[in-house]
Amino acid sequence: MLLNSLLDRLKSWPLNVLPHHLVSRLVFRLTRIEGRLVPAVIRAFSKIYNVQLDEAVHPDPSHYRSFNEFFTRELNSDSRTIDQTANGIASPVDGCVSQLGPVEDGRLYQAKGINYALLDLLGGREEDARHFSRGHFATLYLSPRDYHRIHMPVTGRLTSMHYVPGRLYSVAPHTVRTVSGLFARNERVVCLFDTDAGKLAMVLVGAINVAAIETVWAGLITPPNGKRIIHHDYEEHLQLDKGAEMGRFNMGSTVILLVENSSGWAPALTEGSPVQLGNLIGEF
Repeated sequence: MLLNSLLDRLKSWPLNVLPHHLVSRLVFRLTRIEGRLVPAVIRAFSKIYNVQLDEAVHPDPSHYRSFNEFFTRELNSDSRTIDQTANGIASPVDGCVSQLGPVEDGRLYQAKGINYALLDLLGGREEDARHFSRGHFATLYLSPRDYHRIHMPVTGRLTSMHYVPGRLYSVAPHTVRTVSGLFARNERVVCLFDTDAGKLAMVLVGAINVAAIETVWAGLITPPNGKRIIHHDYEEHLQLDKGAEMGRFNMGSTVILLVENSSGWAPALTEGSPVQLGNLIGEF
């Protein structure tokens, strides 16, 4: 255990000195280069990370003009089924569970010995945090092999969106276990919704190489990175149905799902459990 902790810290240490945003902007440009080498890069990436190309609408690597087009690829409509259980919460992504549980004393559990403030995560507005003070959270990690579009876990009406500037630490498991308050320190986009069962928040967390976050209603939000928190409140509430796309990462990262009223997450879900878009993960 001590050796594993030491190895985690050694792997995470370089992130303290790297220019996070500069590196990420370079990756942003590289992944948008078009040319004859793009299909070969996609094939190599798919082989290394075991990407299931046959699930995509366009499984042929030569279809994609850039690596980012491939990375944000659309899936076949029959490759995922959205659970329709009454009051059910569907997984918004493909990935795995980093952590999940109740919000306790206004804090979320990150890893052994590490937690962080709900208020900080949501961008500092107490009226937002108050809704989830007795709620439940699920932190869902998307690896490079996963599908990187994000969908609605329930039908919801968009009420606000906040851009929160920050660092771009990796969100890989070894970093989550060592960097204190990582998710409340990284750049992120907080999206809040009204649902028939109460408030819902989806926090899209950026990371090194993953600093491009977009939503279906606002387009690309970052880059460029900002220097201050920006709040957007919507008088006309856009409704997004359960299973509808709400945003995407232009590389892999993490979604933190917060629900105001929940009977808890599915008993089978624990740290490290895989999740697939549309699967039932909890109930209101």
